[in-house]
Amino acid sequence: MKKISLLLSFLMGTTLGFAQLSVTPTTFDVDDEITITIDLAQSQCNSIPSTASTVYMHSGIGTEANPWGMNVVGNWGEDDGIGEMTSQGNGIFSISITPSEYYSLTSQEQSDATRMGMVFRTADGSGEMKEPPGCDDFFVNVGSFQMTLTNPTQNSVIVSEGDNFTVSATASLNADFELFANGSSIHTSTNTTSYSHSFTVNEDMLVELVATQTGGTDTKSESFNLVLDPEPQILALPEGMEDGINYNSGNPDEITLVLYAPGKEFIHVASNLADSDYNINNTYLMNFDPATDRHWITIDLSNHNEDHLFYEYVIENSFRVPDPYSRLSLNEFNDPFISSEGVFPYLPEFPTDKTENILTWVRLNQAEYDWQIPNFERPNQEDLVVYELLIRDFDENHSYQDVINRLDYLEELGVNAIEFMPISEFDNNDSWGYNPSLHMSIDKYYGTPEKFKELVDECHARGMAVILDVVYNHGTGQSPYFRMYNDCNGCFNGTPTSNNPVFAETDPNPVFSFFEKVDHNKLYTHEWLDKMNKYWLEEYNIDGFRFDFTKGFTMTPGDGGSFDQPRIDNLTRMYNEIRAYDETAFVILEHFAPDSEEQVLINHRFDGGNPNENGMLTWGNVNFQYSQASMGYDNSNFNRVSYKGRNNSDNWSPHSILGYMESHDEERQMFKNVSFGNGSGTYDITELNTALERLELTGAFFFTVPGPKMIWQFGEIGYDYSINHCPDGSISNDCRTAQKPLVWDYLENPNRMQVYDTWKKLIQFKKQDPIFKTTNFTLETADDVEKKIFLINDDAASDEIKYVTIVGNFGVNQITTQPFFQETGTWYNVLENSPFEVTDTNMSITLEAGEFIVFANNSAGTLSIEEQETTLFSLYPNPANNYFAISEAVEEVEIFNIEGRKINSYQGNFTANHRFDISNLSSGVYFLKIKKGNQTNRKKLIIE
Repeated sequence: MKKISLLLSFLMGTTLGFAQLSVTPTTFDVDDEITITIDLAQSQCNSIPSTASTVYMHSGIGTEANPWGMNVVGNWGEDDGIGEMTSQGNGIFSISITPSEYYSLTSQEQSDATRMGMVFRTADGSGEMKEPPGCDDFFVNVGSFQMTLTNPTQNSVIVSEGDNFTVSATASLNADFELFANGSSIHTSTNTTSYSHSFTVNEDMLVELVATQTGGTDTKSESFNLVLDPEPQILALPEGMEDGINYNSGNPDEITLVLYAPGKEFIHVASNLADSDYNINNTYLMNFDPATDRHWITIDLSNHNEDHLFYEYVIENSFRVPDPYSRLSLNEFNDPFISSEGVFPYLPEFPTDKTENILTWVRLNQAEYDWQIPNFERPNQEDLVVYELLIRDFDENHSYQDVINRLDYLEELGVNAIEFMPISEFDNNDSWGYNPSLHMSIDKYYGTPEKFKELVDECHARGMAVILDVVYNHGTGQSPYFRMYNDCNGCFNGTPTSNNPVFAETDPNPVFSFFEKVDHNKLYTHEWLDKMNKYWLEEYNIDGFRFDFTKGFTMTPGDGGSFDQPRIDNLTRMYNEIRAYDETAFVILEHFAPDSEEQVLINHRFDGGNPNENGMLTWGNVNFQYSQASMGYDNSNFNRVSYKGRNNSDNWSPHSILGYMESHDEERQMFKNVSFGNGSGTYDITELNTALERLELTGAFFFTVPGPKMIWQFGEIGYDYSINHCPDGSISNDCRTAQKPLVWDYLENPNRMQVYDTWKKLIQFKKQDPIFKTTNFTLETADDVEKKIFLINDDAASDEIKYVTIVGNFGVNQITTQPFFQETGTWYNVLENSPFEVTDTNMSITLEAGEFIVFANNSAGTLSIEEQETTLFSLYPNPANNYFAISEAVEEVEIFNIEGRKINSYQGNFTANHRFDISNLSSGVYFLKIKKGNQTNRKKLIIE
């Protein structure tokens, strides 16, 4: 049996991180001057180059429970001199401070301060140094009275029954020592700076050494475990048990934990159960099933009187990890920055005095969520209009509730699916989410699991599907399986070892390499992925996935740009598994591999006669081409928005390219317009209103192309901040994933709302008319200012649209063009709801710069578009004071503030000119949603 010891990194006070950091003097009070020195030559947990000319200390002071709690000094990423260290040469830097002055402590804080925390960084924050082996913050004890255990130097030691064990310690001042074993005093020693005592170990012991300053009141204590040789019982895994937590349906007080851990000799569970208290003892030694390589344990919770169970796995007494299948987690470093109001109420505090990093969190006695829409009918794949959304940048509280509050805005726009950027547990809080650590755990930064379920319900109630962006190409160093099998025994960097069941030793793609590479060729990876996919679909009632960077789902060397059969096999296997338990779930791939490979993936299981088998979708990125067209330049052929623009297009499933003009990953089209747009004479695309009109133009040539479509959040109102916009207003590549400004005030701008209204009409037209399912269409979108789209519905009835023709001038000067109408007669300008007489199919029309027209040969396409602004309802007085009235009888009126939140509603059969009381509303701009029968109108109301 291996005797491996777990380092006392979170219990032992000041640690010097393998000589990376030293403090002189080693013991000090808050009013003493100290010198802190670091050595960049130490490579562990350090990404600061040894040649760095400037290094900063980012530090704080507080107590053992919160070493940063009283005050923090430093501005991360700022080269402002605050915390700047002095170079001593050879990569050694130092800084001298007096803590009481440096941290501006009050008298009470000086009395209470017992610990300092610190991290070291480059001037721009791109490199940092932390403490090995776990790459945590450095911590230094404050106070002239300190005790240091010299044996053991671990918080848990494996011993054999009958062993004689010696505890030894030193104190900085004379102290009275008392040693406790399992709560009973077994030895004392007084008025000494050196302590030693030996005793025989015959059982698992929790040992505590307490030192009190002789003649004083200052007390220090250290605890550790002595654990008898762990010898797991060899027991078969009970039938039906899965990896992760298993609940006993017949006994609510019993759970079974299962961990796949081949090659690990013994694993303990440490938890907040009273007889564990995060310590290691053999009561919670897991059984082992050699046939399945599973460690497992059944735990009785009948005496656990809390509503929360927190647990972690202690791997061979060396390091601790959360459950790889955690459904929720508690995070020592991220959670203090999550708002308890409006985001995650009643968030428990992390037990920093007991353990560190991440715990698996199980909420007990939790009521099942009552689904209001349990059997949502998903949109047809060819009809999808997806809204890609980053919750962090969508509204003020970055919460699921924020999105719920805005769903009416999205419903009005007409989108029928929302694709959420990753919400599984990711490192830090401020992130796009593509740095996942626990792939099955919902990240708390956006809210509670129940609130996300409510969001899904509310989306479904409005006819909108919910698609999750998930990251299966990689994981971060926090990922449990990375830490369980790496070459630094559980640290957060290092390299995966060859026996790692999920992660690859090396990434075969040297061009696109992110964090720790998932090896999709390993059999256990398949189990891991399938379990996660099934969980998200079943637990949260979502409607499908967007798989991030599927080009990486292979171990074939290269940049992923060549046809790769193993990658195809991995993706089709995953798709088959998903469809085995959810036959209509959407699967969207961010692939960008050769057309020949995407064609195979798209056509997999495609059955033109089965609406449930349209096959997988792939992202269709035409950002550059649409942006060029919008700005009025060449290189603007955006025909790849459709399968018609792909190689060998006749053999493609017709509705499986999810085309987009923008996603989270590209520069914003509106920013390009106002920054780089073309112009001629008085026509200038960089002028705001002209730039907005160009979005209407590109929208007309985007939504009308048959097939599913996606838009990036706020594109519909002309989001014009760069993707590289920094919080300080500058633009830098380093700020690509930084938080971006909110723009709900854009709704006050009628020119921006004109883009919204035009896109809304185009989306509705697309969704409601069968012609947009046709495969008989032509895109004339070559690199020319004159672009056209021709649609034909060969099965149209006499009262249906048979032809749609879209013509547009993407140039900056007036043009004359031939729409080439398919027949003469009365056509209709769809967006303006006006007739247009075609007297000659070869007739010409004149288009001003940026002008476009959507023609249909039947009025059905215009008269059936609902929610157009009409003269049916007259609103008065407007501006109003205490009331407003509507000229016609109506059935429902809803009032929304400028941020899109519903603040009032009136329901009933209101007669014409009924007065609606608004005396309780403050002055400002509001929007009304007025319903009468099948018609809905929006009106702007100004209250003075």
